[in-house]
Amino acid sequence: MNRVFKSVKTYVFRGLLALLPLWLCYLVLNFLYRAVDQKVAPYLERWLGVTIPGLGFLLVLIVLFLLGLAAGNWAGRRIFALIEKISTHIPLVKTIYHLGQQLGRAFNRPENQGLKRVVLVEQFRPGVWSIGFVTGTMKDRASGETLLKVFIPTAPNPTAGFMVVVREGQVRDVSWTVSEAMNIVLSGGIVGPDELS
Repeated sequence: MNRVFKSVKTYVFRGLLALLPLWLCYLVLNFLYRAVDQKVAPYLERWLGVTIPGLGFLLVLIVLFLLGLAAGNWAGRRIFALIEKISTHIPLVKTIYHLGQQLGRAFNRPENQGLKRVVLVEQFRPGVWSIGFVTGTMKDRASGETLLKVFIPTAPNPTAGFMVVVREGQVRDVSWTVSEAMNIVLSGGIVGPDELS
C-alpha cells in the first residue's frame, strides 16, 4: 500500500511540474489581458470616442512587444536581472520562474545553436518510437564514428526529458520542422502532421 501511495504521489508531483510552465503563461497573459482590457482599453476608447473590438488584445500584444524590446537593451536586461535575483529567494516562485526561463531559452535559440533537426529514436522496445531533437554531434575516439546528441522531451513539458547519445543509424529522420514536432509534444500528439515521411 505504501508503494502505491508513493507512486501516486510521485506522478502527481510530476504532473504538477509539467503544468507549471503552462500555468505560468496563462497567469501572465490573463493578468495582462484583464489589466489592459478592463482598465486601460475603456479609457482609451472614451478618449477616442469610439469602441474598437479587440482593442484589449491589441494592447496586450503591444505591451508584450515593448517588453521584448526592453529585454533586448541594457536597461531592460538590468531590470530583468534584478527580478531574477529577487525570484531566486522565494521557493515556489523560484521553481516557476526557472521553468519559464528554461522554456524561453529553448524557444529563443537560433536553429543552428539549439534544436537542429527532428528524428525518431527507438525507445523502450523495438517498434516504439519517440520524437527527439538533435542538439549536436560528438566524435567517438575509439571507433571514429560521429555520434548524435539527441534530446527526447516528455509531453506536455518540453523542458523535461532524456538526453541520449546514439549512432546516426539508430535514428530515423523525419521531414517535420522543429516547430511541428514541438507542437506534437506540447499537445500530447493532438496537434501536428498527419503523415510520417
